[in-house]
Amino acid sequence: MINKIAVIGSGFGGLGAAIRLAAKGYAVEIFEKRDGPGGRAYTYEIDGYKFDGGPTVMTVPFMFDDIWKEAGKNRQDYFEMMPVDPFYRVFDEQRRHFDVTSDMDTALAEIDRWSPGDRAGYQAYLKNTKPIFEKGFLELSDKPFLNFSDMLRVAPDLIRLQSYKSVYGYASQFVKDDFLRKVLTFHTLLVGGNPFDTTSIYALIHYIQNEWGVWYAKGGTGAIIRAMVQLFEELGGKIHYNQEVCEILTDGRKVTGLRLSDNTIFKADAVVSNADPAWTYRYMIPAQYRHTFTDRKLDRMRYSMSLYVLYFGTKKRYRESGLAHHNILLSRRYQGLLDDIFNKKVLSDEFSLYLHMPTLTDPSMAPEGCETFYVLSPVPHLDANVDWTKTAKPYGDAILKFLEENYLPDLRANLVVRHSIDPLHFQNTLNSYKGAAFSFQPVLTQSAWFRAHNRSEDFDNLYFVGAGTHPGAGVPGVLSSAVIAANLIAEAG
Repeated sequence: MINKIAVIGSGFGGLGAAIRLAAKGYAVEIFEKRDGPGGRAYTYEIDGYKFDGGPTVMTVPFMFDDIWKEAGKNRQDYFEMMPVDPFYRVFDEQRRHFDVTSDMDTALAEIDRWSPGDRAGYQAYLKNTKPIFEKGFLELSDKPFLNFSDMLRVAPDLIRLQSYKSVYGYASQFVKDDFLRKVLTFHTLLVGGNPFDTTSIYALIHYIQNEWGVWYAKGGTGAIIRAMVQLFEELGGKIHYNQEVCEILTDGRKVTGLRLSDNTIFKADAVVSNADPAWTYRYMIPAQYRHTFTDRKLDRMRYSMSLYVLYFGTKKRYRESGLAHHNILLSRRYQGLLDDIFNKKVLSDEFSLYLHMPTLTDPSMAPEGCETFYVLSPVPHLDANVDWTKTAKPYGDAILKFLEENYLPDLRANLVVRHSIDPLHFQNTLNSYKGAAFSFQPVLTQSAWFRAHNRSEDFDNLYFVGAGTHPGAGVPGVLSSAVIAANLIAEAG
């Protein structure tokens, strides 16, 4: 009988599962390593500048509404969601841009401006990604893949939907202009995947955003995390900060609780890990008790890239910069750069960047008359021969120089605050194996049943939520994993 549940980590997955379980009447306690909630969605505040540490692109807003409904409350009473349009402004190496939006007239006008011959192809792409969205998101995203028969059952659909193709390869069937292909497929980088390797099932991201838009929570992503913590505590849940979990205690096929860094033992009837599954198995469960995720298997798996993220604030506004709320700045050497990051594991002198400018939508994220920025650069994980203790500062300097020369004049003279994270942060602070920012890479052979299961293969009462388990990374995927875990625990009693 399950009554008492321990949750490791207070990211979107951990909080989502904890709220759902507390609403069902379980006694739930969260153990968080850091001094505040959020995990990858942790927030930083420096001299009045507010920075969301991780996810900033919010889609499928009703998934948050569903969490509050589960608790018998209204999400609107806790935080406000604001639409963002265009969804992204995507720049090529010559600073020409394409606005991504769900407004069909605008989208087609953008297509005509770039490559008129691809107008019909773009419409065909949307039409053909609808079945992928219906199967991959509406039907399968909140269903567990615990048995190989679950995979066999959907295999014919996956083959029919060309899941064996990469996202880039799939889009290339419909549009011929190379820049437009990038516009349709860069989204996989936001969930840890190389568009040239990631299964075409992830084409559903573009469709999801067309269907429900891109949103921003007033006060930033941190406002959502704070609201989820408030809701969880109203339901009687407890969060323990500065409490790192060192070991998941086991007895045969059962887990019995947690051992914390101060050697305190917390007994539980079930454990939900919002930590990276590879890290959880490798460092929280002794090797002799693991039969599926052995050290050898973990070493053979493919991991997502890592990230260098620079948070900075300026003492002037850049309202004439031509930037939007979400910006994608693509380099000339796109495929080669991704090959460097994912396959060769080398740090290139070039970079493609995601630049977030939340003060365009919400001026409260910076002091009066100032701007808050967040720039993200995909980089190799820690298998690369890069010493980030020496590389981080000059790498950030190079990014600032690039931004100043191309988008933000006199940036360095107007810089007020600066903070950064790199692959060592993902490994040492966020407990991500190899410093991978999104856990396992979302290739077909590491998706659905092939991914770490939502209920452990080795332990009947150990559950996983977050980017590394099914259905995958990205806030909708992580929230879906919380639905799956909560349902599995309820079914188990």
